[in-house]
Amino acid sequence: MKRKPQPKPEPVVAPEIIESAKRSLATDRSDRTKAAGKCIVCSAETPVGLANAAAPEQLCWVCRRLKISAWREVEQQMPAQE
Repeated sequence: MKRKPQPKPEPVVAPEIIESAKRSLATDRSDRTKAAGKCIVCSAETPVGLANAAAPEQLCWVCRRLKISAWREVEQQMPAQE
């Protein structure tokens, strides 16, 4: 027994609006990649605001979190050695 073909639903958003949103998203991404640098550890994209102002090193969010975690581990281990 075959299923009856389902009628295609009407689009909720007009195709023109979807196309303009896709174009604006593409321009936003291209602007961001031009301004953003590359991570010095893994070559991933770095955030625009943090790459220039807050950190002297250009690190992606993953490498930055690993670096912070490593600092915390070192601080916790130092009192145990004394």
